[in-house]
Order: sequence, then C-alpha cells, then structure tokens
Amino acid sequence: MAVAVLFCGIGLGAQNNPYKIDDACYEHMCRADALIGKEGFNEANEALLKAATTASDTKALVLYYVEKLRNQCALRSSDADVLAAQNELKNIARKYGYLQYYYQSYQFVKNYFFNTGRQIRALEVIQEMQKQAFEENNEYGKWLSEKELASYYKVYGANIAAREHIRATIRTYLSSQDPTVRRQSLCSYYLDYASTFQLQADSVRFYVDKAWESAVHPVDSVMCMRESAIVAAVSGDYPRYKSYRDKCLESPHKQALGRMTPTMFKCIDALYDGSFDKHDRSIYNSLSPNNIYILSALAEALGRLDVAVDMKDFCLIANQRDFSTILEMHMSEMDARYENDLLQDQVEQKTRQVEKVSRIVLVLGILLLLGVILGLLAYVRNLRRTQRKDAAMIAELTAANERVLKADAAKDRFIQNMTHELRTPLNAITGFSQLLALPDGMFSSEEKEEFGKHVLNNTSMMTMLLDDLMSTSAMDSGGYRITVGEAECESICKEAMNAAEHRLQPGVQLRFCPEMDLPFSFQSDALRIQQVLTNLLTNACKHTPAGEIRLSCSLEKNPGMLTFCVEDTGPGIPPSEAQRIFERFVKLDDFVQGTGLGLSICREITAKMGGKIYLDTTYSPGARFVFAVPL
Repeated sequence: MAVAVLFCGIGLGAQNNPYKIDDACYEHMCRADALIGKEGFNEANEALLKAATTASDTKALVLYYVEKLRNQCALRSSDADVLAAQNELKNIARKYGYLQYYYQSYQFVKNYFFNTGRQIRALEVIQEMQKQAFEENNEYGKWLSEKELASYYKVYGANIAAREHIRATIRTYLSSQDPTVRRQSLCSYYLDYASTFQLQADSVRFYVDKAWESAVHPVDSVMCMRESAIVAAVSGDYPRYKSYRDKCLESPHKQALGRMTPTMFKCIDALYDGSFDKHDRSIYNSLSPNNIYILSALAEALGRLDVAVDMKDFCLIANQRDFSTILEMHMSEMDARYENDLLQDQVEQKTRQVEKVSRIVLVLGILLLLGVILGLLAYVRNLRRTQRKDAAMIAELTAANERVLKADAAKDRFIQNMTHELRTPLNAITGFSQLLALPDGMFSSEEKEEFGKHVLNNTSMMTMLLDDLMSTSAMDSGGYRITVGEAECESICKEAMNAAEHRLQPGVQLRFCPEMDLPFSFQSDALRIQQVLTNLLTNACKHTPAGEIRLSCSLEKNPGMLTFCVEDTGPGIPPSEAQRIFERFVKLDDFVQGTGLGLSICREITAKMGGKIYLDTTYSPGARFVFAVPL
C-alpha cells in the first residue's frame, strides 16, 4: 500500500512501551497482533498504519508490514502472497534502517513453509537469510540465521550439525555489539549446546557449568537448576539432585520449565525409590522422547535394566514413527517440486520450439545481409583488437616507466641519505685517527683518550647504521627469525643501556627504574628485545639535550605481557606523527643523525614477536615509547 507521507523520523509522542514507538501506535499494534489470523485484523492493522502516518513514526510503519506478513503466514495464504508481503517488509525495513525486521521476515517465512509441511523449502529460506547476512556482514542477521539453523537440525535430532551452528551462535553473540543480540540469553545457548551430547558425557556437565556462569535472569537460573538436577540424577548423586529439584519446584519462575518437568522429576524419584511402573504407558505419553531417553539412562545406571530396555524400545518406535512421518513429508515435497519442475520444463520446451521456428524464419530472411554484416564486423573487430593491444601496451609501458622513475628517485634519495649518514662518522673516524697517528708529544694523554672515544663512538654509529640496513634487508627477504629461549629481564635492560649510554649528551642521566621484582626470567628472544630497547634508548639519547632518560619494566600495565617504557625529557613528538614515525626513512628532524629505519625495525620485530609498540601521546613533557612482549 502506498503511503502519501514522507517519514523523517520517530515523532515526539510518548514512547512508554517496549518497542519505543508512539503510544497510540503501540495500542493499535497490540490490537492487530491479537487478531492475527482472525477476522478484523485488516481493520486493526490499517488503524496502525494511519496512526504511524499521523505520528510520523517510521518504526511503527515498519511494524505495520511486520504484522501484515505474520497475518499472511498465519492464514497460510498462497506462496505468492506471503513472498510479496515479505518483499514489502524487506524494502521498508531497509529504507528506514530497521534491519532486524528485514532478517526477521526470513524467520516468519521459514515458519510458514515449515508449518505447511515443506521442510526443505524452510531450510532454503534460512540458508538464504544466512547468505544475505554474511554478504552484508550484519551481526543480527548472522546470529539469527545460525540460531534458526541450530533449531532446525535439533528438531530432526542432527546433533552434530546443530552443535556447529550453536557454537557459531555463541561466537557471534560474544563478538557482537548489536543491542538486540546482546539482550538475548547466553545461558540458554550453553544449555542447548549441552543437550547435543550424550547425557553421560563430560561435555554436558562442562557446558551446564558454563550456563551457570552466564546466568543473568531468574529464568536462566531455574533452567540451569533443572539441567543440573538431571545431570546429578544420572550421575547417581541423589542428594544433589533432590536439592536442585526442590529449588526448581519452589521457584516463582517454574512455569519456564514447561509442563513436562514436574512429571520428569516424579519419574526420577520413582526410579530411585523403586516404585516406577514401566507398564503405565500414560507416563511415556506425557513425556518427550528426549525425557524418556534421560530416564532410560538413569534406569540403566540404577540397575533397572528391564525399565531401561522398555524405555529405549518406546523411544525407538517413536523415533521410527517420527522419521517415517518426516520422510513422507519430504518425499511429498520433493514429488511436488518434481511435478512443478516437469511442468516448467514442458512450458520451456514449447517456448523453445516456438523461438526456434521464429529464428529459422528470421535467419532465412536476412541471410544475404548477414554475410555483408559479418564481413564488416570482422574488420571492425580486428581493428578494435589492434587498438586495444596498442592501448594496453602503451599503458603498460607508461606504468613501467613511472615505476622505474619512482624507484630511481627512491634509490637516489636513499643513496644520498646513506652517503651523508656514513660520511659524517667516517670523516670523524678518519680525522681523529690521523690525530692519534701524529708523533708523541703533540697531544696530551687526556686529549688522545678523548680522540679515541670519538673514534669508538663514531665506529659504533656506523655499526648501528649498517645493522639497521642488514636488519631491513633480512626482513624484506624473509630471513629475519625470532628464536625463543630463556631471557632475563634485568640483564636485557642493562645490556641495552650499556649499548646506548655512549650516545648520551652531556649532563643527561640514564636511569633504570624497574616496577617489578627482579630478577625475572621468561621465554622470548632476548637479543631481539635488546635490539628494540637499544634503538629506543639511542633515539632518546639523540633527542634529549638535558634532563634524564628512564627505562622501566612492568608486569602490571599489560596483563600477560612484559611491558618496557622508555621516557625522556626532550622536545617530544606531535601526536599527529605518532604513526608516521614508525614508517621507513621517516625522520622528523633532518639535522639529527640516522637512517630513519630504527623505529621501522622496532615495529617489525615487535610484530614478529606478537607484541605491540607505540608512542604514548598522553605523556608530556618529552616522549614515552611503550614496548610490550607476550610472556
């Protein structure tokens, strides 16, 4: 039905109802909901549409189409009417952004096919919903489709298939941020998962315990008590069973257990006290096959083998009867599909025959003209093919030329940078070495010692530059390896400090400030950790003209990881550069020595170790680098 009003959002009317729609719309929706499948529904639902239009309530408008589809399914209308109502709901739900109703439409249609004896078609609807949800990465749709598939397979006793979909439902629930999904009960999923195992399996107890851990609502607790009572009964723990049984029956929420639960408890009590009468068939008829199976397991555990065998025979006969019914329904559905496909094939065959005759007549009429056209088409096709090849070759050559130019420019920049970086320490080494080679007496021993320190520092600087190049080359070629072994925290930190302290500027102090008990040993690659810390400390030394540099280690900042922090009192780093400084060849200060590879190497080493490294942008004054490795 066309709506002559442009909706722009939910109106300003009161919304004191679960659906958060206009209260007047909610009243009309409740009235329509009560009349689904009955006389008077259309009038009630039209009143909802009118109220939604007046209140400019888009969600109420979507609910009008929800009620319309549910009514078509309840009336068991034709497939065409049901699918038309579903398409209306899907379009309006997508238009206004209420995608939960988009995916619920599949659920309604699935129930329609299931209730009309077309189980295969019902399964196809669920699978169609699942495909759509995964294509759109919609959390609610993925959760609902997995939940419906699990329910479908559980109905037919396909526990292994049901288990897989229940597991997927739990995964989606735990990772989802969708509020509709998060409002569901995780406890019920664990109980469903437990029910797919053999009753005596350890997995049953494990997942019942998981259900207890996730119970939030009183109804969750009473359902857990019921399953715990059954597990205790089958395990032979009668006191524990009795305790849970009494709590279930005394709970104000016991109606959630269903009508079979009290009868089930009476049968368990009768098996324990020996008063169970296996000839009373009314007991079997009042319980589900699954409940009878539970009682048979208990009877077998208590030594009542005659009762256990009788119950299993009853379940077997019931399962065979159910299976025969299901098989008959599936065969009927397949027969109907076959007849429909056969009729469709006949129609298509007649259509093809008519088209074939028409084509023959047409071909005979234009045969002469076709020869000329084909010749022209062949010429044009060859010409276009040649043009495409030329264009593709030109584009390929242009792209290759651009790549060569970029690579050449990058090479030139890199060579210029490396030439400058290597020339500076090399000139210093050459100059001071020449001074040291002069005859004795020209310089004092203190001056020569100072010259030697300059030679040593610049040699270390060249070694670090070459190490950075070698590490980068090894990472690019895949030859860089992480070797896990025994590592000692304090030793690593002190080695890194010893390697970097010669880079300290005058007056700057380098301090080790552990925030944990030492010594501390763990399993990791000590040399790679030391390499990262040395690079971080060296950077801090370069950029800290005064004050101090602190190296700390902690087990508390990132649980499960050993966290190192390098803090300095230098000028700091702008937060906008926090990510860019970890890229190759990036230097924020071109006047400070270095290749711009150090932090890039640190990031790649950290990634290979499964850790994390980042600049703490909240720290001031100065800079703080955080480096954490897993234990």
